[in-house]
Order: sequence, then C-alpha cells, then structure tokens
Amino acid sequence: MPRLAATGAVAFGLAMGSYGIASAASGAGSTATAPTPSATAPAAAPAQGPPGGWNGGGGQRSDETLLTGDAAAKVTAAAQAKVPGGTIVRVETDADGNALYEAHMTKADGSPVTVYVNAQFEVVSVG
Repeated sequence: MPRLAATGAVAFGLAMGSYGIASAASGAGSTATAPTPSATAPAAAPAQGPPGGWNGGGGQRSDETLLTGDAAAKVTAAAQAKVPGGTIVRVETDADGNALYEAHMTKADGSPVTVYVNAQFEVVSVG
C-alpha cells in the first residue's frame, strides 16, 4: 500500500509540474500584459541648449523661433566659420535686436558663445 501511495504521489506531482510548465510557456493564467515601449516612451524634444546656460537661463525663449531649412543651414555655416571647432547648440531668430538670427554654440574649450547673423547671413557680432 505505501508503494502504491508513493507511485500515485509521484504521478500527481509530474502531472502538476507538466501543467505548470505548459501554462508558463503558453502564458495561460496570466492576464497582465507589459506595455510596449512605443506606448510609454515620450516624444523626443528638440535640442534646447544646456540647462542654466547663457541667454537668460539656457533654453529657447518663447519669443524666438528655431530655424529650419535653408536659413538654418546658412546661419550654421556663418557661425561655424566665425567660431572654428565650435558646436552648434541651436540656431534661431533673435528677439533682442542684436541681429535677425543667432546661433548658440559651444566653443572647442567648452565655453558658450552666441553668434549674431544678419539678414544677409553675415556675422555681425559674437557675444
């Protein structure tokens, strides 16, 4: 009799183990689903410059507009020619009246600089 009980217990254990493995493999019994990365990832924001940086706190001001297309390319080229080795942070309109456009840059030594460019895409000053 003990032998029969032991055999039954082993058979029952194997059956339950097999059921558990099959359930885990098929996902049966699980109702929670993980969110997909695209559903939870925030949209990428445009570069806004370093926090706490120059120009009144760093980021783009609400009264200035990021440049795109041909204007952005020309302002970038003019600024990079004036500050060799510098890196463009952003190019935008200038609301302070220094010039029509401005390019916020980081010099090769890491210091910030703003290059002001007129409507003819000529550098008028560097600040």
